[in-house]
Amino acid sequence: MKNAVNEWMEKAVVVGLTGRSGVGKSTVAKQLRAAGFPVLDADAAAAAVMQEYPACVRELADAFGGDILDEQGNLLRRKLADRAFATPQGQRTLTGITHPYIIRSLLDKITAEVKNGAQLVFVDGAVIVGEAFEKYCDKIMVVDSPEELQIARLCVRDGITAEQAARRIRAQLSRERLNAAADVIILNDSTAEVLYERTAQALKELLQNLD
Repeated sequence: MKNAVNEWMEKAVVVGLTGRSGVGKSTVAKQLRAAGFPVLDADAAAAAVMQEYPACVRELADAFGGDILDEQGNLLRRKLADRAFATPQGQRTLTGITHPYIIRSLLDKITAEVKNGAQLVFVDGAVIVGEAFEKYCDKIMVVDSPEELQIARLCVRDGITAEQAARRIRAQLSRERLNAAADVIILNDSTAEVLYERTAQALKELLQNLD
């Protein structure tokens, strides 16, 4: 359960939407938005943080090497991701640097949504469980998928090899750890139509439990 940071946060239910790379989390987020619910993108918040807080970029370059920046000092996100997600320690270093900045940005965005009348706010993020933002979530929704399907999707989406995809996935939290933390699990192991139906059912059950 979250610790309230102000009276506005107390008026909403915050759901952390998470899952490992290649599970179809973005597809679920798109469906939730289409259903009329605010879905905050933690990656987008992270991108904004890089612009708002140059100190964060400097910390990343110190930790992962100056070559993650181009000649103009802009962050090369693909290079950073490949380096950070290559090992569990790399991922811990990445989150340790970026999360304080990202959390500040997300809490401001949640407060804005609640002020606009939202009672249920989703936060879409690959790294929520076991990290500092988890305490601000009332519920955790995990999108899950067999590893072989994750690898295949990443190869197509990012144009990387199966070995690179597997290394990136296995540096993340295990399926077992994520599913153990979940209040809601959406299994994506079939067609897009089945995923749509399962997401709709999960949303229905979530709303029923909020009453």
